[in-house]
Amino acid sequence: MSLDDFFRIGVTVPIGSHRFEPEAIVAFAGKYDPQPFHLSEETAKGSVFGRLCASGWHTAAAWMKCNLAARIGMGPWDGTGPAPEFGPSPGFSNLKWLKPVYAGETVSYTRTAIGHRALASRPGWRILTLHGEGFDSTGDKVIEFDSAVLVKTG
Repeated sequence: MSLDDFFRIGVTVPIGSHRFEPEAIVAFAGKYDPQPFHLSEETAKGSVFGRLCASGWHTAAAWMKCNLAARIGMGPWDGTGPAPEFGPSPGFSNLKWLKPVYAGETVSYTRTAIGHRALASRPGWRILTLHGEGFDSTGDKVIEFDSAVLVKTG
C-alpha cells in the first residue's frame, strides 16, 4: 500500500492498532474525560459498563495517532503530480461510539477516502473527506466517524 492509496475513493486502508492499557485509560480520563468508569477499575464495577473502559475521546485520539503514523510510514509520494501537503482539519461529523473499549483491549483502525473537492477560496487546495473506523479483537466496530482534512495538491 502506498501514500497514493490514501486518496483513492472507496479504498479502505488499515492504519494501525492501539492497545488500551489501564494506566493510559486512567491518565487520559484524568486529563480529558473524568467519568467514574474511566478513572478506576473499582469505581467502574458499579457503573453501567461494569469495568474500566476507555473514554470515547481516547479511542478517537488513538485513531488520529494511528492515521498520522500510517501516513508518515507509507514512504515517499508515488502518485502523479507534486506530493500532497496536509493542512488543518475543519472538523468531523457522524461520530458514533458503538461499543465500550475495555482495559486491555486492542482496537484496529481503518480509514476510507469518501470524497474530495477543490476549494475555490484556496487555489491548489482540496478538502479530503474520510470515514474512520475502529474494531475490537472480536471484529465488532467500536467507533466510526467522518472527518475532513485540507490538502495542498498544487
